Amino acid sequence: MLDFVFHEPKIPGNTGNAIRLAACTGARLHLIEPLAFNFDDAHLKRAGLDYHDLADLVIHKSWQDAKEHFGPHRRIFAFTGHTSNNYADEAYREDDILLFGTEPTGLPESVLDDPRITKMLRIPMLPGRRSLNLANSASIALYEAWRQLSFADAAM
Repeated sequence: MLDFVFHEPKIPGNTGNAIRLAACTGARLHLIEPLAFNFDDAHLKRAGLDYHDLADLVIHKSWQDAKEHFGPHRRIFAFTGHTSNNYADEAYREDDILLFGTEPTGLPESVLDDPRITKMLRIPMLPGRRSLNLANSASIALYEAWRQLSFADAAM
């Protein structure tokens, strides 16, 4: 099962959309605290609709706790604009972890420099654009990884 992680998410609608993404793909969503919202937030509920009970969601107190949860042997791919490594060139495995940063700033240097990061990956965009929406980025990357795994367990 693929896992994807939002590091300290700020926008409830993005997390709601990620909950829906997790429910529809069978991927596990991990959230690393602090969260800038609570689960009673109307934007989060509206974006996730009735998918909350269908999604596999894990909340971690810190980046350190998340790393301990994943163990030392799984690959962690950090998505960032600070690399030229194209996400589509990677050969994904079903136990990979896709890590995304907070909406306004991305992943902090302390995470990007962590030895547990297997590789930094970038989703290409046109020049002069600041960033993609967090939930959209997660969808792009997760669907590419799932495609490479022949959409395991999907209804075709």
